[in-house]
Amino acid sequence: MAFDVMLRQLAEGMLGSVLIFALTLIFSLPLGLLVALGRMSKNKILSGFIGLLISVLRGTPLMLQLLVVYFFPYYLFGWSISGWRFPAIIVGFSINYAAYFAEIYRSGIEAVPKGQWEAAQILGYSKSQTFMRIILPQVIKIILPAITNEIITLVKDTSLAFSLSYMEMFTIAKQIAASNTTFTPFVVSAVFYYVFNLLVAFVMRHFEKKLSYY
Repeated sequence: MAFDVMLRQLAEGMLGSVLIFALTLIFSLPLGLLVALGRMSKNKILSGFIGLLISVLRGTPLMLQLLVVYFFPYYLFGWSISGWRFPAIIVGFSINYAAYFAEIYRSGIEAVPKGQWEAAQILGYSKSQTFMRIILPQVIKIILPAITNEIITLVKDTSLAFSLSYMEMFTIAKQIAASNTTFTPFVVSAVFYYVFNLLVAFVMRHFEKKLSYY
């Protein structure tokens, strides 16, 4: 296979990887915040249930979770899973990463001194106003380095979509390598991943500098 043809195919696969990456972030970041708030709830039943759910999601392989999400509608309800492949990938990735983001959010919220909540109440802020205007901006600054690490991991984890036979870049690289008995597609895909991660790191560093107080 000509190198330019291989490069074009891998680039198309990279678009699939980027789509998984972007949609996962769009859904998992806000979902992680909701999960974190539930985890910190004073309702022990809700807090305990969410804590158990987070433990399961963080303690089992993402690949297994993708398979469960994909086959769940068929085995439980007998529904057809035709056309469910890509949505299952996004649901699986989003739920998994929301669990990690939830713990990061929780650590950030707990790092903010409780006196700031009390001061805001004295000034007449409601709990929601206090959280959105005072607490959350500080939390974002605190957790940004940890969030950056998870986002970089997500770039590499998109390759796990191959478990559901989705044609992202790594799957295409394996097919080309097998059909042409060459290691070159893996080298090219590694460069793609590395450049993408450099771009992500650059963008996140920019946000960190914007939020720096000094």
